[in-house]
Amino acid sequence: MNNTTDSHMTRIRFWTIAAILILLAITPRPLSAAETEVPFSQWLEGVRQEAKAKGISGNFLKTALAGVQPIKRVVELDRRQPEFTLTFWRYLNNAINDKRISQGKEMLARHKDLLQKTAERYGVQPRFIAAFWGLETNYGRTTGVFPVLSATATLAHDGRRSRFFRSQLLAALTIMSRGDVDHRVKGSWAGAMGNFQFIPTTYKDFAVDADGDGKRDMWNSFPDMFASAANYLSRSGWQKGWTWGREIRLPEGFKVDLTGLNVRKSISRWRALGIKQMDGKPLPDVQTEASIVLPAGYNGPAFLVYKNYRTILTWNRSILYAIAIGHLADRLVGGAPFKSNHPDVEIRLSRNDIKEMQRLLSAQGFDTGGSDGVVGPQTRLAIKAFQKKSQLPADGYPTMGLVERLRNSPPGG
Repeated sequence: MNNTTDSHMTRIRFWTIAAILILLAITPRPLSAAETEVPFSQWLEGVRQEAKAKGISGNFLKTALAGVQPIKRVVELDRRQPEFTLTFWRYLNNAINDKRISQGKEMLARHKDLLQKTAERYGVQPRFIAAFWGLETNYGRTTGVFPVLSATATLAHDGRRSRFFRSQLLAALTIMSRGDVDHRVKGSWAGAMGNFQFIPTTYKDFAVDADGDGKRDMWNSFPDMFASAANYLSRSGWQKGWTWGREIRLPEGFKVDLTGLNVRKSISRWRALGIKQMDGKPLPDVQTEASIVLPAGYNGPAFLVYKNYRTILTWNRSILYAIAIGHLADRLVGGAPFKSNHPDVEIRLSRNDIKEMQRLLSAQGFDTGGSDGVVGPQTRLAIKAFQKKSQLPADGYPTMGLVERLRNSPPGG
């Protein structure tokens, strides 16, 4: 290379570097979180204007929002993750005990006529209404201690789930402005309200004025409370006259990959595959589709679940919660405890274990829907797919053994 060419290349490099430096100088840098965060009072004014645009009275907003302040404890609770996940039996024992069952039976007897009237109108059996009541607030004993407006405003301003909680705040203002709820009312740290812990959007869309007094009261009016819970379930797809499911016995050699909510078969087909009731009797001869769920893996109890189980999941997406609701409802009318044996030891996974498992599954090409430390439906499907590929019992259940196997499995292997 001669001197002329060398000089030419030097000039090119000079002007290329100069151009990059100029571009960096004139390109706006991203603002830091501190620079972009809007002060709470200024942010709340934006909420006020949006609420007014939706038709909520300015005078009401002036009163309702006057004392709204961020609550540090609410943010702490939103950030807090239990160190360990609950196993099936631990969850069930926490949710259902002799005292809760006896109190539920007492409530069924005390409100028998009203619950029956509600059942006739909405098609939801009294025992299920009572079961939701018992699990949500222990029959009204624990409805929450946080001001709903301040709690939802705190989470809407915080930013982690701002869009969702802004909608909850606006819904809360809506139901308060029309007289359903006092603006000073208290609920859970996430804004759930009343005896059945409706979030504001659910309250707005499904609560019912059953006693005809002009407001929908989920604290003090039993007609409103029961009708609202039943209305929510009915409009979510509840099948009148049907139960939720039952504990079952799987035959030897049953293909575990047939389990999970994504597999549906007729009762007659499950009978043909050897599924029986726990006492060894055949499944009932009814015309419907059902799925089999294994909440504690293939070594734990098995349940045949119907459409109403899926409807319970619209209330709370936890498969453990849905089983607990169904089982409590059965126990309130004399049903027996589950017959499956309790394991001597249940090994709990930590949230960090689950997050690691989700990351390792994703690296293998199995979509978990994110690494949030929560074993939801998408994560269970990913586990099941990995197990099937690895020729393991495909029950979709997370275990420490699965985590260890993933740790020793190369990405894409």
